[in-house]
Amino acid sequence: MKAKKIRVLVAKPGLDGHDRGAKVVARALRDAGMEVIYTGLRQTPRQIVETAIQEDVNVIGLSILSGAHTHLFPEIMRLLKENKAEDIIVIAGGVIPEEDIPELKKVGIAEIFTPGTDTRDIINFIKEKVK
Repeated sequence: MKAKKIRVLVAKPGLDGHDRGAKVVARALRDAGMEVIYTGLRQTPRQIVETAIQEDVNVIGLSILSGAHTHLFPEIMRLLKENKAEDIIVIAGGVIPEEDIPELKKVGIAEIFTPGTDTRDIINFIKEKVK
């Protein structure tokens, strides 16, 4: 029996206008054999959660540069819980100050990948968590 592919939703919450990093990560995940759904720019937390549930993903990868992570990420986690979808692993990357990371992990973000992270680290983290 063939193993089921890991499904990852890559999303850009909020008003970010740049998605090069998200696209680089999406391509790396695809190249690693994962199914990747990319939502595009300027997604609301509700749109992200609804898409994740509809697409039956294992992981949501959030990419943010705007500084709104302390507002948007907890809202995404709240909506996942509200929709009984807490089994979806949420990771994040982008420009996130070191001092914000503990609080984001407290609300349920599994891992934060800051600029310069090797995409292999992201791939290995996902594979480890989704086993």
